[in-house]
Amino acid sequence: MVEETAGLASRMTRRLRKKGWTISTAESCTGGLLASLITDISGASQWFSQGWIVYSNEAKMNLLNVSEDTLKQFGAVSEETAVEMAMGSINSAKSDIAVSITGIAGP
Repeated sequence: MVEETAGLASRMTRRLRKKGWTISTAESCTGGLLASLITDISGASQWFSQGWIVYSNEAKMNLLNVSEDTLKQFGAVSEETAVEMAMGSINSAKSDIAVSITGIAGP
């Protein structure tokens, strides 16, 4: 699974370089795995701007400006929260695009 994901990250970075874009990440349940896969690629400082691990709701609100109302209404594991995490990442890092991940990683 990690090898497949690393391959996807490699393809993504080729596209970022081609367009001259930067990316930032906002991760919850993956604990920084995506940022790690991206920064394992040589030259990542050219396209990787910044990443956040926001496991708690408080971190999501304080670091990425996820709305408390969104968390209460939809929960931490929701499309609405993921969108707010991505937008907070773009706004804070001034990146061109962002990827956010939220979910349940345990049994």
